[in-house]
Amino acid sequence: MYSKEIIEGYRAIFSTASIADACDIIVGKTMFLPFEVKNRINDKKIVGPAVTILEDVTEEKLPPQHALDAIDESEAGSVIVIGGCKALETVAVWGGLMTAGAVANKHEGAVLMGGVRDLIEIRRDYDFPVFAKTVTPGTTLGRFKTLASNQPVTLGDVTVNPGDLIVGDVDGVVCVPKEHVEAVLALSVSIDNRELEQAKLIIESGSLREGLAKYGRI
Repeated sequence: MYSKEIIEGYRAIFSTASIADACDIIVGKTMFLPFEVKNRINDKKIVGPAVTILEDVTEEKLPPQHALDAIDESEAGSVIVIGGCKALETVAVWGGLMTAGAVANKHEGAVLMGGVRDLIEIRRDYDFPVFAKTVTPGTTLGRFKTLASNQPVTLGDVTVNPGDLIVGDVDGVVCVPKEHVEAVLALSVSIDNRELEQAKLIIESGSLREGLAKYGRI
């Protein structure tokens, strides 16, 4: 969906902080996910288009069919994004078998407003980045079911649409709306470059105030 230049451009950005700041300016609203959604497996950075899954409560014992299908059917390099109501954080919407499927299909990572389980297996066997709100052993069976795939899902205050660009690193996760991807990348690069220059001036001058005065950024 995105060119190699776009993907690699975002991968080269120093951190999601620059991307979040660029989204504040260009999109005009918060596009970083809740701070609890963090990489529970490793320090890998992810960049890829969102494939979205919506879940809701149920008492039926149903497999997460939409998520399972999406893992097998989505393009390589996708980020599987699972959202739903707040109670989703009480169960694991992702585990070892889903990770195996994602690795087999060469996906970039998973971003979950719910929990993840099988951490030892995922770390040991796959080293696959999973950004999750919680870690829990509990299953979704008899508690939640997948309702749909590739429709908007809400994670905290952020609505993620199918095809939006997801960028995650040790600082957190940012959703870049697909219509703003190129503009946000350009501004993120500019922010990165200015911060490098500003940091250099602070070190050379021995003054934080001097760096702030010249560049006006904190």
